[in-house]
Amino acid sequence: MQLHFLELVWFSTYAELRAERARSYLGFVWWLVEPALMMAAFWLVFDRILGTGGPDYLPFLLIGLVLWQWFKSSVVHAGQAIWLNLALIHQVRVPVLVFPFVHLLADAIKFAAVFGLLLVVLWGAGYPPNAAYLSLPPLLLCVALCAIGGGLLLAALMPLLPDLRFVVEQLLSVLMFLSGVVFALERVPAPYADWLAWNPVLVLLDALRGVLLHGRWPDWIALARVAVAAVALAVLGIATVQRLAPRYPKLAA
Repeated sequence: MQLHFLELVWFSTYAELRAERARSYLGFVWWLVEPALMMAAFWLVFDRILGTGGPDYLPFLLIGLVLWQWFKSSVVHAGQAIWLNLALIHQVRVPVLVFPFVHLLADAIKFAAVFGLLLVVLWGAGYPPNAAYLSLPPLLLCVALCAIGGGLLLAALMPLLPDLRFVVEQLLSVLMFLSGVVFALERVPAPYADWLAWNPVLVLLDALRGVLLHGRWPDWIALARVAVAAVALAVLGIATVQRLAPRYPKLAA
C-alpha cells in the first residue's frame, strides 16, 4: 500500500509537471522571475532609498526570496489541492493525501532547479562552496517539513472552509515580513528578536544565509528544536487529513 501511494504520487507529479510545461513555460520561469522582481523592489526600497541594506544585501535578499517562494508556494498549492479536486474525489477512490503531496513534490523539484541556479550565481558573485554546505540537507529538510505540515493542515480544512484561502494569503504576506526575508535577525532589537526567534522559517533562513554567505555552521540546538516542531507539524497535518478524509466525498465540488 505504501509503495502504491509513493508510485501514485511520483507519476502524478511527473504528469503535473509535464502538463504545466505543455500549457506554458511561465510556470517554471516564474520561479526565476518573481524572486528577481521582488529582489529589485526590496533592494531599491531598503538599500537605495532607506539605506538599511549593506554590502551583501543583494545576495542576502536573493537567498531569502528563493527560500520563501518555495515555502509559500508549497503551502498554498498543497493547501488548495484537496479542495480543487473534490469533483475527482467524488468519482475515483484514491487516497486524498496524494493530491497535496503531488504539489509538494512538484514545488520541491522546481525549487531544486532554482536553488542550483542560486548557488551558481552566488559562486560567481564571490561566495564559493564551503565545508558548511554539509549542513544544507538537514536545513532544507526542515524547511520541507514545515511546508508539509502547514500545507497539509490547510489542505485538511480548506474543503470545509473554502474562504480560508483568502485569510491564508494575507497571513502569508504578514509572515514573509516576520520571517527575515528582507532583514537580518541580528539587526532586530533584543525584545523583538526574542519573539521573532520562535518563527522556524526565520531561524532556518538565518542559518541558510550563514552557510551560503559566510561559511558558518548552523546552531545545531536551534536547528534540532525546529526539526522537532517541523516533524510534529507534519505528523499533525497528515493525521488531520486522514481524520477528515471520509467527509470530503460528501462535500459539494
